[in-house]
Amino acid sequence: MGSFSIWHWLIVLLIIALVFGTKKLRNMGEDLGGAVRGFKKGMSEGAQEESRPEAVTQRRSTDETIDVQAKEKTDA
Repeated sequence: MGSFSIWHWLIVLLIIALVFGTKKLRNMGEDLGGAVRGFKKGMSEGAQEESRPEAVTQRRSTDETIDVQAKEKTDA
């Protein structure tokens, strides 16, 4: 059992494109790219915060509790 050749991968990609369609594959690629960009942005922001250990973050004391009344659904 060796690795697949380029022709095997091309056939697999062709079958995937036929099954899912190019539009759906393009949308999945855009979503994956957006997730990677978001991850990289989060990692760079985390590295910047670690490089400034003396910076103090202030939290506003707006932690308000919201009361919600749950009603039981009745079938009429």
